[in-house]
Parts: sequence; structure tokens; C-alpha cells
Amino acid sequence: MNKGGKREGSGRKSIQGKEVKIKLPFEVIDKIDKEYKGSCLSDKIRKSIDDGLYNKSEFKKYRVIDLFSGCGGISEGFKQNNRMEIVGAIDFDKAACKTFKYNFPQANVICGDITQIDVKDTGFKDVDIIVGGPPCQGFSALNRHQKLEDDPRNKLFFQFLRFVKELRPKAIMIENVRQILTNKDGFARKKICELMEEMGYNVQYKILDASDYGVPQKRMRAVFVGIRNDIGKVDFNIINKYKVEKKTTVDEALCDLYEIEKNASDDETNEVYSISNSITNEFLNKMHDGTNYIFNHRINYPNEDVQKRISYVPQGGNWKDVPEELFPSKRDNRHSNYMRRLDGKGQSTTIDTGHAVYFHPIFNRVPSARESARIQSFPDRFIFIGNKGEQLRQVGNAVPPLMANAVSNMILEVLKNEE
Repeated sequence: MNKGGKREGSGRKSIQGKEVKIKLPFEVIDKIDKEYKGSCLSDKIRKSIDDGLYNKSEFKKYRVIDLFSGCGGISEGFKQNNRMEIVGAIDFDKAACKTFKYNFPQANVICGDITQIDVKDTGFKDVDIIVGGPPCQGFSALNRHQKLEDDPRNKLFFQFLRFVKELRPKAIMIENVRQILTNKDGFARKKICELMEEMGYNVQYKILDASDYGVPQKRMRAVFVGIRNDIGKVDFNIINKYKVEKKTTVDEALCDLYEIEKNASDDETNEVYSISNSITNEFLNKMHDGTNYIFNHRINYPNEDVQKRISYVPQGGNWKDVPEELFPSKRDNRHSNYMRRLDGKGQSTTIDTGHAVYFHPIFNRVPSARESARIQSFPDRFIFIGNKGEQLRQVGNAVPPLMANAVSNMILEVLKNEE
């Protein structure tokens, strides 16, 4: 075995570095074992060392707030970057706010109408980065002779800018649908860049495919990144170094959950399961993150008629594979994603908020909230609060954490230049 390498078949990710043997007091070992998560004691010790290093002044942590945060997909991705600290969030969805607070207990989470929230009353201070997905529907539908502020659909985007103007962060990240870059000859894209540049930020944008960053899902999103003029400018070419060599498949994301199907149910009191860590791969190592418990795995089988129809659909197929006589009415204009069965050997279609349009690769049902969360790249320790519908909505509306993590790494490379 090479130093810093891994045993054949161990499933442990290779670590490049020097092997050092030290003796620690039992009380220190006990404290690390209790306070840090990891698949083994060595992982926990490494995390405690990382934590100690990055909490020193020469390794400043950047303070992040998340506006229109939802359950916290962007924040989870930024949190996984040891140089980022999630200090606050605002959203109006009560269940999403509860989820955010549960997973980011140190953050100041404000649940309410952002238009009624004074920045000074939030307690947000010394903010380095503002992230979020403010709605921008009004930009795309706007008549070129109208004022942006006159369309009520744009008010939330201007609320985002209000926080930027008052808090003056070093960096901004905005996520939105990819069409915002091209609709009406890029009118929305140009106006968003113009507004941010007027506030003193260098702005770049790009369409990112989540599957390029290890997410087992084809999900295309537009990302804008602004860096304050006095600090520098982001280059989206930087993010290419964080692309994965081999894309994650649906089977790789879900394979360890297949074995518990016989014990799973639609009983709301039966959403927690223990799984074996013997089934693993690089993606699952990230998802397990030191736990072998599965939460939010409440499954639901549809009625027998629907189960019969979907039983005819192979992986990657859709409603066209179902015998016509099994449908109550004849239609040939259904969407191609209707009754689509996920292909275990490829990437998932874009996860939505829980509509029964895509089905499990093996079982004749829709994915559970946890299975959808896996496909979105949320680690298993991330718990969703709310009923089944609220959980699915939170998962479907979120930004995949692994993609957000790649953006955070890109931003950090720019900010480190000012240190």
C-alpha cells in the first residue's frame, strides 16, 4: 500500500498526503469521536484537524447568507466547502425554513415576506457572500418600453438587490432557469448584468449541467456570479477543474436502497431505516457521510391500474411503451416525460416537485423524498421537515448541493487572492 493511498477493495477514497503516527490522550479521542461525523475514527480526526485549521485567523471563513433559500441546497453545497460558514437565510415557505434551521442550526433563519423585512432588523452583518434564486419571471415577459420595477413579478428580484446594496458582499451567486439567458434575445440576462454592474460588481454567467459535477441528474441551470469590483473578476473556466471524470448514474446513487424495499412503507411513522454500508461507491461515500440511517424514505405505490401501466415501461422508456387499451382515453400528445422510467445506467431526468410523471428505475412507483434527494445529491444526514408533499417540493425546488459546491470552490479561488 502506498502511503496516503487505500487498500484494494476498501471503498475508501484515496488521500494524497503523508502518513503520520501520533498518540492522543483518551479524553481527546472521546471528544473527537462524539463531536465529529465520519465513517471511521481516522476520518473524524482528519475533520477535527481541518476544523481547527480553518478556524484560525489566517484561514478566514467566509460568511454566507441565502435569500429565497428554500430548504438550503445552495447552502449545503457551500457548507461542504470548509471555508464557507452559513450564517443566515430568508424564505417564506414555513416547512422549508424548518428544514433549513434543522440542518443549519447556527444560522439565523427568517421565515417571512422579504418585502417586509428591513435589512437592519435581520442581524446580518459582515456578510461576505449572498446566494439565492430570486424569481425573475417578469424580466422575460417585459415589454421593452416598460420599467422593470413596474412589473410586480420582478419585485422579489429587486429585494435581492436591496440586500446586496446594503450589505455589500464580496461575491454574489444567482441561480435561475437556463432560458433566462436566451429568452427575448437575452433581454433578461442583459438587464440582470446591467443592474449588478451598476452596483459595483463584475458579473459573469454560464449554463451549468449538474451531472458534470457528480449529480446523477441532467439538470441545466443558469448561474450568475458577481465579484465586487475592488476584489476582482470570476472566470467560469475555473469551474471546469471541478467536473467529474465519470458521471454518476441513477443506479450508483440508489443501489444501496434497493435492499430495503420489502421493509419500506407509506406509513408516516416508518420513514427511518438502517442500511448496510457494504454497498458503496464514490458517490455513496459522500451521501453516507458517516451515517447508515436513511430518513424521509416514505414510499407510496400508486393504484393497481397505474402500476400495471408502468410495468410495461422499460428503463428510459415512457408512456408510449404502454398498451393503448390500458389508458382510459386515447391521447397521442402526452409529454415525453410522462410515465418515464428512470434509466439506472444513465442520469435522471430533471427532478421536479413530486408530480407522478417519472418512475423508479426498478419498482412501479415514484421515487421517495430520500431517493429524489439522493438524485439531487443531498447527503443522507440532511433531513427534510414536513409532510410528504412538502418534502418533495423542497427537494424538487432545490439547487443540487454538489453543483453549488463547485460554484463555491470557483468563488473561493477568486476571494483567496485578496487574503
